[in-house]
Amino acid sequence: MREFTHPLLDFTHPLRDFARRRREPAVVQTLRSTAAAVISYVVALRLSSEPAPLTAPLTALLVVQVTLYTTLVTAVRRVNSVVVGVLLAVGFSALVGLTWWSLGLIILAALVVGRFVKVGEFVPEVAISAMLVLGVTRVSATAWDRVLETLIGAGVGMLFNVLLAPPVWVESAGGAIEELAARMRRLLMDLGDEVGGHTPVARAAARLHEARRLDHDIVQVDVSLRQAEDSLRFNPRVKEGLLSRVVLRTGLDTLEISAVVLRVVCRSLTDLAKERTEEHLFEPDIGLALRDVFAHMARAVESFAVLITTQVSTNAEQAEERLAQELTAGRASRDRVADLLLAQVQRHPRQWQLHGALLAEVDRILNELDVEKRSQRLVEELDRQSREQRQRFPDLRRMRIRVRQVMRLPEPEE
Repeated sequence: MREFTHPLLDFTHPLRDFARRRREPAVVQTLRSTAAAVISYVVALRLSSEPAPLTAPLTALLVVQVTLYTTLVTAVRRVNSVVVGVLLAVGFSALVGLTWWSLGLIILAALVVGRFVKVGEFVPEVAISAMLVLGVTRVSATAWDRVLETLIGAGVGMLFNVLLAPPVWVESAGGAIEELAARMRRLLMDLGDEVGGHTPVARAAARLHEARRLDHDIVQVDVSLRQAEDSLRFNPRVKEGLLSRVVLRTGLDTLEISAVVLRVVCRSLTDLAKERTEEHLFEPDIGLALRDVFAHMARAVESFAVLITTQVSTNAEQAEERLAQELTAGRASRDRVADLLLAQVQRHPRQWQLHGALLAEVDRILNELDVEKRSQRLVEELDRQSREQRQRFPDLRRMRIRVRQVMRLPEPEE
């Protein structure tokens, strides 16, 4: 007899779901923020004179981010905002007390000053700190306790992420890129299945709407990729962070351009469907050739995504070989379609401009996915990143050159 368990009484489902999602950024962020907040509160209880030093865990909650880079940036901005707000409150308390006009004046001053100091999104925190300190009787003692608690929370948050470095989110970003490529692949395969027969305008318009939704998907992938790029900065687990960032970023740029061109392809097919409501979009032989073109492009997009997201050199070489094969076969199929379309246009020149537009769009996608073009983009982006780094830190570069000259080490090639 099978045992029955009511779903409301089965506690294994949430546990299994949590275990399955333990590598997601939201889960990791929740656990790390909670631990850092508790630790900072315990430390603040010993160092601060306040009976309930909640500013420390509050600061830790705001400081501890998913990546080490954002944690460091947030900590510096948070400390700056609190210190500036406290200094404004101390200055105002020496001149005036707490009245409606002094409150308005300090808020105005704090928001204005917050725009000039490097606090980023913590501009309101300058005014909040100033108000809280100005509203108590022992201004000086409370002010420095608030600064101390903020430093404790920020310090615990930074140490927490330095000693226990957060995960590198390249894998999640790679998964998002592969999902985007999979949706593009399905759309290309669906287009290939439909160009050989009669396509109603409503169905063609639905494919166009599906292509437009890729823009929203790209925005989501871009958010995931930015998180992965931040996780590679200052992370001791990463040896070649710049290369990984450039590979993923240039790869997403290529897929984004291809998605835009794919939307234009759907637009051309929709316009063609409006002109040929009672007949097939293309003759049978042209439809079969176009189906091959779309199939090769679909597999090329898939191979390109694998190429830019794989972490194993062997898999990358295999993906690059498959990509090159699909692009070669796709160009051969495209040339065959061009010859067939030319013959058809010479017999029936209706909507010849849409035929030419379709061929141009296919060429653009194949060229964007080209292996040599990808390598050229990588080199150009790496050179640009290196130039920006040299321009941003000229003193560091001169110091490195000086150290190499003293130690008689060869200067690395740029």
